[in-house]
Amino acid sequence: MTHVFLGMPAAGQGNLHASEPFPQAAHHELGKPQLRANLRHATHTIRDKRLKVVGELPDWEELRDAGEAIKNFSMATLEQRLEEFEKNFTAAGGTIHWARDAAEANEIVTALIREQQVAEVVKVKSMATQEIGLNEHLEAQGIAAYETDLAELIVQLGHDKPSHILVPAIHRNRTEVRDIFLREMPEVDPALTDDPPRLAEAARRHLRKKFLSAKVAISGANFALADTGTLGVVESEGNGRMCLTLPETLITVMGIEKVLPSWRDLEVFMQLLPRSSTGERMNPYSSLWTGVTPGDGPQNVHLILLDNGRTRALSDRVARSALNCIRCSACMNVCPVYERTGGHAYGSTYPGPIGAILSPLLTGIEAEENNSLPYASSLCGACYEACPVKINIPEILVHLRAEDVDARRGQSKLPSQMDLLMKGGSWALGSGKHLGLLEKALPLGRLAAGRRKKIKQLPGIAAGWTASRDIPAPPSKSFRDQWNAEKRSQ
Repeated sequence: MTHVFLGMPAAGQGNLHASEPFPQAAHHELGKPQLRANLRHATHTIRDKRLKVVGELPDWEELRDAGEAIKNFSMATLEQRLEEFEKNFTAAGGTIHWARDAAEANEIVTALIREQQVAEVVKVKSMATQEIGLNEHLEAQGIAAYETDLAELIVQLGHDKPSHILVPAIHRNRTEVRDIFLREMPEVDPALTDDPPRLAEAARRHLRKKFLSAKVAISGANFALADTGTLGVVESEGNGRMCLTLPETLITVMGIEKVLPSWRDLEVFMQLLPRSSTGERMNPYSSLWTGVTPGDGPQNVHLILLDNGRTRALSDRVARSALNCIRCSACMNVCPVYERTGGHAYGSTYPGPIGAILSPLLTGIEAEENNSLPYASSLCGACYEACPVKINIPEILVHLRAEDVDARRGQSKLPSQMDLLMKGGSWALGSGKHLGLLEKALPLGRLAAGRRKKIKQLPGIAAGWTASRDIPAPPSKSFRDQWNAEKRSQ
């Protein structure tokens, strides 16, 4: 499911900083005012639409509770649900493959494509295939994978990376899209304008040949229903329907956490997902298929069930609820950090608040630059309030920050500045007498503030605070001194 916003008149191209920690990458992105304007426009547009359609339902909070309960039950009984799904999917003529990691999944997909003796495939938008780097792997094997979702197509032709779960090309404007199409589509009309309908028509003409000639399609899945062996994809453009019905061979790559217990559960998620993601009451296209139907649709149907760190995440009792995510991106559209930095700053397949917890959970807090992601948040809690399945993202962020601190502590025998500050804070706040001694140093703080009565620079780790704000001069008397003086005067 995806949208593309083509309404903004201008924007700067986003540079990728995947090899940098979030603070450094975010610093680069913050230097692009037009990018921030585009992000604000798109996220606020989706946010406002969502609030309107959510407000129409008197039982929205009950739906959120139901979604949370269903996902929690699915994760608590994941082994049974997966076995049930495999049994029913196989009985319906489909073939199941299990992949422990990205390497295994990529090899399975490559082998299945080679069996069909083709050198190109069409794709439905899929976070799982982005996660495992499938397109890059296939390219190295001499196989071309064509994205058919409009926003993903823009990103692919622009030799770029997605910046949003729902709106991958959120960082591009319509003028840039026109330039990309003129440069990368040989058959496009040289007189192409940046009018959105003209751009959509150019993409449609470009993709039509791919749809009609493709023998193999690759998809992800939004849901898997254990009791029937059914897979489901929801999308907004119809490209998914073309990929899921026209080719002879269909290969789906899906994270194991997408399984739901029963068909009836769709009643809840088909209300939660469209309202939370695109601000729509229902999905324009909802495709459901159960194995193979003779004479109708793909006759060679495969599903790769991907672990790639999900069982690792499941073992974390505090953070396992991150696997409940239904990829709606509601958390991103309300996040003040994401709105200003965009998705490229996260250097992850999953940007925004959910990416800040999911990436460290899947590959470990110590892997690559994951240890900076849990700090990419103000902990305002807006993501938790917007999440349709009530994932407590702030709580998990704090949990992962603690894991990061513990991991760093084991790397050095010497205490860090933060360790010393916390020790000092414990000493000061652990006794009224200790706090009273520190309060006697208030005049020194006023002296450091100077005539302007502002402290503009602190040393060491505290310099990060004063880098973007001033500290007002402390009062001449502490609260306790003022309180005691007031009591004496009565």
